[in-house]
Amino acid sequence: MIPGIPQPRALRWLWRAYVAAFFVYLALPLVVVCVFAFNKSQFAALPWNGFTLDWFIGDQRPWLGVFNDRGILEALKISAIVAFWVSAASVSVGVTTAFLFVRHDFRFKQTLYVLMLLPLVIPGIILGISILVETSYLANWLEDATGLWFDGLRPGLTLVVLGQFAFIATFATLVISARLEKFDRSLEEAALNLGATPLGAVRQVTLPYLAPAIVGAALVSMLMSFENFNTTLMLVGSDAPLTIEMFDRMKQGSTPVLNAVSLLLIVASSVLGGVALALRRAR
Repeated sequence: MIPGIPQPRALRWLWRAYVAAFFVYLALPLVVVCVFAFNKSQFAALPWNGFTLDWFIGDQRPWLGVFNDRGILEALKISAIVAFWVSAASVSVGVTTAFLFVRHDFRFKQTLYVLMLLPLVIPGIILGISILVETSYLANWLEDATGLWFDGLRPGLTLVVLGQFAFIATFATLVISARLEKFDRSLEEAALNLGATPLGAVRQVTLPYLAPAIVGAALVSMLMSFENFNTTLMLVGSDAPLTIEMFDRMKQGSTPVLNAVSLLLIVASSVLGGVALALRRAR
């Protein structure tokens, strides 16, 4: 549909029906998940047995709620730790990489840019397997050469952070680069004319301008880390993040406590996503 061009009435109604069906298709599964978080039943399915908050605050099995489930809370804590380190590393590298690609010209620049984008098109499970095979080979070689044990190169939280960082850093770079390309470099030149050092001009002029993009990239990185499953599944050790814990419980036929967890994650993701969008639009 092109605005301004007259269209038959039947075609307009068909277009509206298509848009409505599309959004219903996207939202209906989420609505169903959220509704069954309040169902007074041990199964996340019909029939509806009444409204309850036990799956959030219940303290007795089998009605054990999210806020009293030690397994869920521990997995949430692990996910928060992983998300923090992934976000910090991704934003730090994203800022420097954005300056590299936006401000400098050098040989093989386009080749390196394409290589940076590759993790976005590689399936997450393939990326996870590749990192696991590479780090396991490296760990075996180092252990044979030194006689030491390299835990950080074995499945565990360190490897999960490195695996997620491998592709999330690309998103952070793209977000920050988009903001940096709009920056007026004459502001830096003015700071230099007033006696600022090159590093001081970047710190006091450029970085404040990039602040909305940096904060937005940090929030997006945290959200992507929290919801990541494929790459994490290949690299996780005994400490399981939230997505892996939920997957394990699904295999065991868990109660609607997972619906309650999903509802909380949907709300938190929506709030953080809204904040990130608002920051990206900030002037």
